[in-house]
Amino acid sequence: MADETTEDLREQTAEAAPELAEHDGQAARITELEEQLAAAQQETLYARADIQNVRRRAEKDAADARAYAATNFARDVLSVADNLERGLAAIPAELREDDKFKGLVTGLEATGRELEKVFERNGITRIVAMGETLDPNKHQAMMEMPSDQAPGTIVQEMQSGWMIKDRLLRPALVAVAKKPD
Repeated sequence: MADETTEDLREQTAEAAPELAEHDGQAARITELEEQLAAAQQETLYARADIQNVRRRAEKDAADARAYAATNFARDVLSVADNLERGLAAIPAELREDDKFKGLVTGLEATGRELEKVFERNGITRIVAMGETLDPNKHQAMMEMPSDQAPGTIVQEMQSGWMIKDRLLRPALVAVAKKPD
């Protein structure tokens, strides 16, 4: 009887072997497909992150282009503003009060104020220099001068400096105090 039971078990095992082999093959295939799915999901996450980074960069570039589009034009107009300031400064006080020139001076001053308002509306601001400590990010030292001010303090402004939003448009050309000899 034991021989018959052993024989029956062998027959059942032999019959079940193809099913077990098929089950092992399916399990291996499932494992392989799960690995491929995980890899595909990871690649999808990376692709989404790349797309999001590209979108953010494009939005930043577009915002920068809008904010700083007028940079070259503004640099060109600054020379006009400089010439207008020099022209007004060159008018002697007695001619400013002369009835013949009063209208001209008033018109030139109004033009200067309007130009500054246009600069302000476009985010273009003058850099404060006089009395400040030299900042190489905003000022360009042209010379040193003996002074009773602390060394490195700006004592003369030769040309005004300008910013457009948070970027330097043109540095202020300045003279700084040096230590007395």
